[in-house]
Amino acid sequence: MTKSRSGNSTGAPTPPIAFDIDPAEVKAHFTTRRVDVDDALLTRLRGACTSVDVEAADLSEASRDWWPLAMIWALDGEVAARAAAIARPTSADEVAAVLQICNDARVPVTAAAGRSGVCGASIPVHGGVLLDMCGLSGIVDVDDKSLVLDVRAGTFGTWLEDTLRSDHGMTIGHWPQSIDLSTVGGWLACRGAGQLSTRYGKIEDMVVGLDVILADGRRIETGGNPRAAVGPDLNQVFVGSEGTLGIITGGRLRLHPTPPADRRAAYAWPSFDAGLEACRRILRRGGTPAVLRLYDAIEGDRNFGTGSAHPLLVLDEGDGALVDATFAIVADECRNAELLDAGLLDKWLEHRNDVSALERLVRRGLVVDTMEIAVPWAAASRVYENATAAIAAVEHTLAASAHQSHAYTDGACLYFTFAGSPPPDQREAYYRAAWDAGTRAVLADGGALSHHHGVGLNRARFVRDALGLGFAVLEAMKTALDPNGILNPAKLGLPDPWADRDTPAWP
Repeated sequence: MTKSRSGNSTGAPTPPIAFDIDPAEVKAHFTTRRVDVDDALLTRLRGACTSVDVEAADLSEASRDWWPLAMIWALDGEVAARAAAIARPTSADEVAAVLQICNDARVPVTAAAGRSGVCGASIPVHGGVLLDMCGLSGIVDVDDKSLVLDVRAGTFGTWLEDTLRSDHGMTIGHWPQSIDLSTVGGWLACRGAGQLSTRYGKIEDMVVGLDVILADGRRIETGGNPRAAVGPDLNQVFVGSEGTLGIITGGRLRLHPTPPADRRAAYAWPSFDAGLEACRRILRRGGTPAVLRLYDAIEGDRNFGTGSAHPLLVLDEGDGALVDATFAIVADECRNAELLDAGLLDKWLEHRNDVSALERLVRRGLVVDTMEIAVPWAAASRVYENATAAIAAVEHTLAASAHQSHAYTDGACLYFTFAGSPPPDQREAYYRAAWDAGTRAVLADGGALSHHHGVGLNRARFVRDALGLGFAVLEAMKTALDPNGILNPAKLGLPDPWADRDTPAWP
């Protein structure tokens, strides 16, 4: 085992868009009930946590994430909601102390770190305390024999991956588009996926164990052994729970040796359906290339200038023998497709993490967002056709398109993009209508609500329908683990003790 210090692992969130006014003057968009932090509670928090901040400008900045709708509000000098205080712990002990204090006082706590989420998951809807986890960062241990990493939750992705490769010859294989902006805790809390998930899996496949602090300050560890059978897998209770059931302070993740070989190829299909079928057959035969990305003609031409073709990008990495075997399957299943220049992969790799275009589009008055969902192969073509048609039919929509971004033996992620140009006073209504149309079409055809962006606030209204009778199980877990409901209220569609039926935050 190799012990590591934190080094320069501490990062800072990247603002999604600049406020056009003094951040101290920014107002809350939501009119729902707000919980303040009085002087007595502030004194208790400052006695328990390294840093507690109540500066107005800092509160405005810390209270938002990359939710595209909130970026529109930012141009109007608003955030969705504002925390009453920011606590910045530097240890799990401090996190436990803050939670115990807030639980006793019945004050909501919203955990945040990189704040790269796009669904409003880290917005402090009812004010209270914003728990900034960036101070809990760094590698604790690298077990190169067992291939397990022990890492703190506030560690930013790019530093982590660079350090693992340069110092240990290892990789997690987790490359989300937000890797420069996001942290380990965010990946775990929102059940994230990297762009190489067909090879390495999603974050729930990578987690071995977790350090979690419950709402009342109790600390637990989950997992820790390979394929243990000691009741239900408690790791998966907290992975994807978005800070509503407990606060993740650290985790053990699976590692892989730095891949010694890679190969690339690109193909053009005459239809999106034909490309999906090729991907399905590749996975069915056991081929798991790290990247298997299929674009419809709209997105293919927008990104690569491929006209009416539906381009498929393929990249694999790992042991040379495995890469060769995978590409033999790919080549066989794509033998009827047109071979494109593999340089398309270079273009994709160069721009895959660029998120700068979103601000430019928002400032032009456009309403733009993405909607990623998971779907079985048997329903993939139908979901693609019906969801894009449903979004396109919403008044003011300019474009609705999709690509398949992640693929597995049983299905894939379809990643929809829409853009609209409604009148300024109808931007929020249009955004909601586009989401309603696309999501209802996906759920009606058997797709899942989300693949890797999670639920947050934006998708909360759909969770009960998505889970059916299983929603009662989620409610029961919330009641058992957080009986006072202080952890990230208004998220995942769970009961909210501060909700106001007359003025819901995001109905």
